[in-house]
Amino acid sequence: MEPTTKHSWRAKLHEIIYEADTPIGKLFDVILLIAILASIVLVMLESVESIDNKYHGLLDISEWIITILFSIEYIARIVVVKKPIKYITSFYGIIDLLSTIPKYLSLLLVGSHSLVAFRALRLLRVFRILKLTRYIGESTNFVRALKTSRAKIAVFLSFVLILCIILGTVMYLVESKESGFTSIPRSVYWAIVTLTTVGYGDIAPITPLGQFIASIIMIMGYGIIAVPTGIVSSEMTRINKKDVHTNTQSCPNCLDSSHQDGSHFCHKCGHELNHD
Repeated sequence: MEPTTKHSWRAKLHEIIYEADTPIGKLFDVILLIAILASIVLVMLESVESIDNKYHGLLDISEWIITILFSIEYIARIVVVKKPIKYITSFYGIIDLLSTIPKYLSLLLVGSHSLVAFRALRLLRVFRILKLTRYIGESTNFVRALKTSRAKIAVFLSFVLILCIILGTVMYLVESKESGFTSIPRSVYWAIVTLTTVGYGDIAPITPLGQFIASIIMIMGYGIIAVPTGIVSSEMTRINKKDVHTNTQSCPNCLDSSHQDGSHFCHKCGHELNHD
């Protein structure tokens, strides 16, 4: 079996793909970022009928080049890790797959009966924009903050849902069917729209009492919207203080990347890191 030391080709390739501590690693990230942005631009341009009709051939060739680049990247990410299934089933692994397969699957969808499915398939390439989150350092902390805050946010959303049901029921009793409050579910919908300060205007109270209740709900909406933002922001501040000295070292075994500066071994699984 091939050695998996830090001097093997697999370890060096892992350092280039998964880390950004070296010049070649940074260059890899920059090239991939440019490819992702170019792909998103191509998707947008293809949706413009006049541009697609005039430059369809050029757009198609460019898309194939980017698709091949992403395919090589996807295969390389699988090869360099010790547990490929862990990467394949991870969030980024699924996004990478969704970003790559549409162009290949389009070869199987031929004929006029497949045009609708082909159009939807091509739009799946917009998932490539999610690949950008891998290169935004704070995105990892944001996801961790959401996970840590999920219990508090769930309780808050439950309270908001209960409040909307109560307010919707009250408005159903106060207002008449002529004003649009024809049922409790429809009244609850109005309460949600009003509480979130969206205000489509398709339903509106006409009685003085109903308008008074609506005014209170609108004012409450400004305060309620700020609550989940405060919860997540508080968790992000705590995580940022805790991880102020983290680096980009990614474990080739478990793919964890939240390691302290100077770490030689993964704090999660104990595997040796690609540390120079």
